[in-house]
Amino acid sequence: MSLAWDVRSASGTEVVPESWQVRRVGDLVTLTNGYPFPSDSFGPTGDTPLVRIRDLSGGPFETYVSGHIPPSVLLRDGDVIVGMDGDFNLVTWNRGRAALNQRVCLLRAQEGVDMRFIAYSLPSSLRIINDLTFATTVKHLSSTDVLNERITLPPLEEQRRIADFLDSETGRIDAIVEAQNRFTAGLFERRSAGIVAAVMGHLHEDRRASELNWLKSLPTAWPVVRLGLVARMGSGHTPSRSHPEWWVNCTIPWITTGEVSQVRNDRIEDLYDTREKISEIGLANSAAELHPKGTVFLCRTAASAGYSGVMGSDMATSQDIVTWTCGPRLDPYYLLWCLRAMRPDLLGRLAMGSTHKTIYVPDLQMLRIPLPPLDEQHEIVQRIRQANMRLDALADKVRQQSALFRERRQSLITAAVTGQFDVFTASGRNVTEGVAV
Repeated sequence: MSLAWDVRSASGTEVVPESWQVRRVGDLVTLTNGYPFPSDSFGPTGDTPLVRIRDLSGGPFETYVSGHIPPSVLLRDGDVIVGMDGDFNLVTWNRGRAALNQRVCLLRAQEGVDMRFIAYSLPSSLRIINDLTFATTVKHLSSTDVLNERITLPPLEEQRRIADFLDSETGRIDAIVEAQNRFTAGLFERRSAGIVAAVMGHLHEDRRASELNWLKSLPTAWPVVRLGLVARMGSGHTPSRSHPEWWVNCTIPWITTGEVSQVRNDRIEDLYDTREKISEIGLANSAAELHPKGTVFLCRTAASAGYSGVMGSDMATSQDIVTWTCGPRLDPYYLLWCLRAMRPDLLGRLAMGSTHKTIYVPDLQMLRIPLPPLDEQHEIVQRIRQANMRLDALADKVRQQSALFRERRQSLITAAVTGQFDVFTASGRNVTEGVAV
């Protein structure tokens, strides 16, 4: 490959080898928009999966289509499809026969073009369009936007060599990242198992079968008590929005379902601040109450159902949050880790609703927990924190390595499809060199 540089790239900031051309995407591919299938043709099973934007990220198909399917929107492996809303994701299809829904388009190569090269080249342009597109809700991409983009294109044989090289190298990087993802998932499972083991007193040898659904056994000496006997249960309320004067001078931290995102990863125990607040007059004119610092809270509805934390200051809550103010026999942080250990049971056994999950107050009123002596509760909390700190530090290191691999992958693709290096020379190197695995 000649390394003489004499042609400006599509961006106008780089040059490309003399044998390459800057070409309009619309001159290289044919574009077919997805078909607006009627909703009455949808079903949960069938012979032909329906590919919508949500299906570009993988996972099992949720919807199948029956009846007439235009041949032009039937996918085959190797097709390139682009989501026209949201993040404008591009995917090379490898999941067999499927039908393409509206707001997803299909690209197929014209003569003299290797579609794999286009699939590697086009995402950078789509990201630029995405970054420059203003939207208050969901961003939209048009077919014209795609067709008018320009990429640098080498001769066909060189397209194939570059695509073969990138298939090999990105496949190797993807395998490493996938292995790291499995490793971090294993760390999370180990972390969760460690929390359960701690709150079930696994260091005690004298044990009995547990009467709790979420624990297999307990130390013989530990009683199981109804939570309401050792902590005062409370809830919250939303001051009426029809009184705007109640929503002026809002200074009281107010926990809603949206705030629970701060504690979803179970690394943070204490919630110190909230985006939403209520006023003194709003508090006085509603069923909301001011809970003291150290109160344990749990979200009982929506996507944050089952997640919990401890108030870092005096706070109020909405009606979607239930609280426990611990008495002298119960450490709030021990209760917190009990609630986190029992989360799968809360969601699997008590949460109602197929989509909008809700744990109802009467079920929460009947919760029971093991109750070791107070000093042992403190020790359990410290053991959990120390073990989590070690596992979280290791998980963070692996995630950082994965991020470096993803950056290296994108840099490699960009350099290859813009002719910044000769793939023959690069094929003799390990492109992942210098990144720890």
